[in-house]
Amino acid sequence: MKKILSIVLAAVLLCTACFSLASCGEEKADYTVGVSQLMVHESLDKATQGFIDALTDALAAEGKTVEFDTQVAGDQTYCTTVVNTFTAKNVDLIMANATPALLAAANATATIPVLGTSVTDYEDTFAGNIPANVSGTSDAVPFDEQASMMIDTLGLVAGDKVGVLYCTNESNSLIQYEAVKALFEAEGLVVQAYTFSETTELQALVNAIVTDCKALYVPSDNTVAANDTVVGTICTENNVPVFTSYGGAVCYASLAIDYYQLGVETGKMAAEVLLGTRDIADIDVMTLTPTVVYNEELCATLGIEVPSAE
Repeated sequence: MKKILSIVLAAVLLCTACFSLASCGEEKADYTVGVSQLMVHESLDKATQGFIDALTDALAAEGKTVEFDTQVAGDQTYCTTVVNTFTAKNVDLIMANATPALLAAANATATIPVLGTSVTDYEDTFAGNIPANVSGTSDAVPFDEQASMMIDTLGLVAGDKVGVLYCTNESNSLIQYEAVKALFEAEGLVVQAYTFSETTELQALVNAIVTDCKALYVPSDNTVAANDTVVGTICTENNVPVFTSYGGAVCYASLAIDYYQLGVETGKMAAEVLLGTRDIADIDVMTLTPTVVYNEELCATLGIEVPSAE
């Protein structure tokens, strides 16, 4: 069992992208790495790009080359198909970006090293038994600090209603909902979950949120993040502040990690595994220290005072 430690791909990705230090047609790369990304959206794209950049640089420093087979599933139901192409090719390592991609990769192989990124809780994902060939980086953030930040910056008081929006297809989102729910309720706030399974439900759901709630909290939910323009537009028009766990343009503020740097740390792990300097079974899951970010323009629109820098 591993101990959890605290410490842009372009908007459009090719379904199968080949990247190598050597030009196409030249001699075979030293390593082949399969990258399985759940879907296209800013945070996951940044993590993938950070991974590619860091691993490429680390191997180049050792005179080695790498070829990346980067595939975007588009939906969690296709993650297994993606990783099966990697196992058939017997790639040297798999990077799985987001929880469904990680689960699919771990289920597909017990021998190929698998590194996850943009995954909130590895222990919960694997029911307390992380496979020996799996490690990676986590995008978990301190929920107590997030809840306190929302309460303080919005002046929320007992009796105010906060909505939490997430997709039921993402298990990590439920974990985050339960965590922030307990924290908000401890302060006397009313918490309501607004859940969906299909993105076609999202617009009607957000319209209900702005009618019922004083503020909206969005966890690190890939499906919401990929469609957060809809969320942000409706909420801003109705003067309902949005606080996201992952950052992004729709939130008035966030306490979030840098997803590009998350990918960089994953790429460094991959280099150690491929070069044989560390066994993946000895690599602990890593989390990054989050930073506070305010969207000053959106805060002005919503009438929220941005705390002065200390």
